[in-house]
Amino acid sequence: MDLHLSLDAEAGALSRQIYEQIRDAILAGRLRPGDQLPPTRTLASSVGVSRNTVAAAFDHLTGEGFLVGRTGVGTFVSADARIDPRTRPTRASPLRVASVWQRQPESVPQLTVGRIGFDFRPGIPDLSSFPYPTWRRQVSAALRESRVGGTVYADPAGEPALRRAIARHLAVSRGVRVESDDVVVTSGVQQAATLASQVLVEPGDVVAMEDPGYLPVRRVFEAARVTVVDVPVDEEGIVVEAMPKRARLVYVSPAHQFPLGVVMSLPRRLALLDWAGRAGAAILEDDYDSDFRYAGRPVDPLQALDSTGRVIYVGSFSKSMLPILRLGYCVVPSALVPPFRRAKFVADWHSPLPSQTALAQFIDDGHLTHHIRKTRRVYQARRDRIAAALDSDLSPWLRRIPTVAGLHLAALARSADADLVQDWVARAEALDVAVQSLTAFAHSQSRPAGLVIGFGAIPESRIHEGLRRLRRAVSAD
Repeated sequence: MDLHLSLDAEAGALSRQIYEQIRDAILAGRLRPGDQLPPTRTLASSVGVSRNTVAAAFDHLTGEGFLVGRTGVGTFVSADARIDPRTRPTRASPLRVASVWQRQPESVPQLTVGRIGFDFRPGIPDLSSFPYPTWRRQVSAALRESRVGGTVYADPAGEPALRRAIARHLAVSRGVRVESDDVVVTSGVQQAATLASQVLVEPGDVVAMEDPGYLPVRRVFEAARVTVVDVPVDEEGIVVEAMPKRARLVYVSPAHQFPLGVVMSLPRRLALLDWAGRAGAAILEDDYDSDFRYAGRPVDPLQALDSTGRVIYVGSFSKSMLPILRLGYCVVPSALVPPFRRAKFVADWHSPLPSQTALAQFIDDGHLTHHIRKTRRVYQARRDRIAAALDSDLSPWLRRIPTVAGLHLAALARSADADLVQDWVARAEALDVAVQSLTAFAHSQSRPAGLVIGFGAIPESRIHEGLRRLRRAVSAD
């Protein structure tokens, strides 16, 4: 390992300084038992002292039991070296944290899979069905291309081949009106929302959010120091009549509202566009889960209905591919591409180029479409089983909200007691069943009582037993 030492010629014997710095690193846990130190000659050369100076420090540390030498192998931190908590640097700081971060919740979702027997959490796709060998080949080819091409940094708006592939995919599968130059590649929907908040609103402006809704995007807006106003959602989508008059931006998920699952009706979409025109506001349209539609005719996205350039259309490949890829996009009116491109540059310059190149080829070769079609059949079978149970065995306690898309179902409790639903969730957890309460996604005081039941992460073979245990949890009162 490389060992950084900072020596001061005026601070006393150099050998003593080396001894103290290595000892302190061991006591503080920065050097752990078993770690190998650099050879004395190498370390002496790196800090500009004689080899004998370093050797003397090593001898001192060995004599005190901090180091142990192995003939012909090297010098290691002794297994007997113990960390003294009193030597750790203080974790306190006099620095003041901005108030917006003091209000942000400390918890960050940890959506790991495989640790729960019956995993009905929403927002998790089936990781086992992803074509990993194909993706590895695409990534390997992209890395070889990057090495040969000699690219150092890429276009903040995204790799041109990926922007073209995304534009074709959205035009064919969603009916989005898009040219490749209108696409900005992002690290997921949250970054797309971050760019929109940076480009379109100022601190103190009003931003409207669906409630219940996708809380990570709400955190994005709060971090941008805007005033977030909650707007209720009914069976047709966001209630336009309840929109705040001074809103500069509204975030909606019309294709499959998260978490209720309703599809925004065409009259409501037209009303929202009309409101945006009168209010001079922008619409951030999250294309959530629209890859997985199981019935009915698709409704045109707001972006395709927009004739005034007010809609920013965003989405990601987290559900259709893998969440860990962290690749998404926003489709913006042409006039807004330059500021979005600059905002992306400020955020992280660009998303990882090898992943972008691989994804472009993955789309162009038809692998994405094939994967979506295959998993759609798998998800529909799971969805139908859960819907049938909600309409029969679980119907005395839950009323299913009709939906035709997505990777989860939402059901309202026939009792309006949100605390009772929290008890259901806790009892289900004790039975190794993971579900979420609708209240977990609500921000206003009017908390909906119900459950969100995902089917992306649970194999069909485990659904029956999982639902049987869930019934035990909800019927225990």
